[in-house]
Amino acid sequence: MKLSIPSYVENVIDRLEKNGYEAYIVGGSLRDMLLGRVPKDYDITTNALPNEVEMLFTDYKTVNIGKEFGTIIICHDMGPVEVTTFRKEGKYLDGRRPQWVSFSNKIEDDLSRRDFTINAIAYNVNRGIIDPFDGQKDISRKIIRTVGAPKERFSEDYLRIMRGIRFAAELDFEIEEETLKAAKSYSRYVEKVSMERIAEEFFKILMCNIPSKGIRLLEEVGLLNIVLPELIPAIGFDQRNPHHEMNVYNHILCVLDNTPPILQVRLAALFHDIGKPHTLTVDEEGIGHFYGHDKLGADIARKALKRLKASNELTDKVCILVKEHMNHHVHFKDKGLKKLISRVGENEIFNLIVLQKADIMCSNQEAKVDHILEREKRIREIIDSNEAYKVSQLNINGNDLMDLGFHQGPILREVLQYLLERVMEEPDKNKKEFLKKMAMEKFLKNNSSNNKGEEIDC
Repeated sequence: MKLSIPSYVENVIDRLEKNGYEAYIVGGSLRDMLLGRVPKDYDITTNALPNEVEMLFTDYKTVNIGKEFGTIIICHDMGPVEVTTFRKEGKYLDGRRPQWVSFSNKIEDDLSRRDFTINAIAYNVNRGIIDPFDGQKDISRKIIRTVGAPKERFSEDYLRIMRGIRFAAELDFEIEEETLKAAKSYSRYVEKVSMERIAEEFFKILMCNIPSKGIRLLEEVGLLNIVLPELIPAIGFDQRNPHHEMNVYNHILCVLDNTPPILQVRLAALFHDIGKPHTLTVDEEGIGHFYGHDKLGADIARKALKRLKASNELTDKVCILVKEHMNHHVHFKDKGLKKLISRVGENEIFNLIVLQKADIMCSNQEAKVDHILEREKRIREIIDSNEAYKVSQLNINGNDLMDLGFHQGPILREVLQYLLERVMEEPDKNKKEFLKKMAMEKFLKNNSSNNKGEEIDC
């Protein structure tokens, strides 16, 4: 078998081989090539030592990201290439790191320390495929299986359980029986892993092709109560509402699968109805309602994301999407839409739209999104035509108002906000002379009641 390797990657291998070293494409990059996918990046393993790699590639910028572990990145114009020396490892005593790492001259040593068989394959043109653990067979069978005994492999690094789940969700593979059994046995030890590492792997699961598969596997192996215990009350929770055909958990996972792989959108999908089990009320006809679940969901999301060490920026984006997801029931006029854009932000408003589409479509078979499509169209028109929805878009500013005689202070914000309210209703009034006239007429007539003690000379 001869695989098609990008020329710049092949050049790195050729240079290593011409200087007497072995070099192979390895790991996820090779796995993706065997699956007919284009790798995001390329990993090469070699028996050249890190210093030797640096000396061979002095004509390129090289980055040492783990020299003690043998990793050098070659910064090629066409893309970075990660080159790592063959390694052997000692025993893992803390469920995270080996006692020691040493360099090896044998590719088989390097492959034997890897987590799953599908990642323990190497290739170069001269030797072809090197596959001591039948990784190709597992790829063809769509199986996730550990290299060697699964209990031993998981006990080395408990996060490998989540990695296995992530590969299953990303590739739509099944976890081999003994590997799954070991994952269930060792899942409780994942709580020993730092939350930063857990969150990184969890977010990768959410960005997979079938994120719901990853969530269900987390539930099956007993990891959901460690990673996201807030979701557990939703499992099997009957909505008691004719507009919802699924229980809360299945609905959440349906929405998750029907949103694009944008992290804040996937997280918002996961959290959007997480408040429902805590807000159920049943009316006289036996129909369930969930008043305030959107606001409670945003609060739950904020606390959960803080525990997961998410950035403030990501957390804020998720919470605003969760808090606003129910407004698709509101019949906004233009002014209401502009206020919505202002609250959510121009960069996130269309993420809200895609979340709402998925939410509606996962409610029942009769659900329609026509009104959301109309809303989306109008929002695009508002943005494209630069109709004002925030003060900075007004064709007047605080300096202009002071030129009219207004004093610096809170009154400027009050006047500008008043003008924005008017312009949101009448976009054609967003002209400086109109705005000056409106400001003077309003605040001259109502000087005593609206200026809040500020002296204004108009």
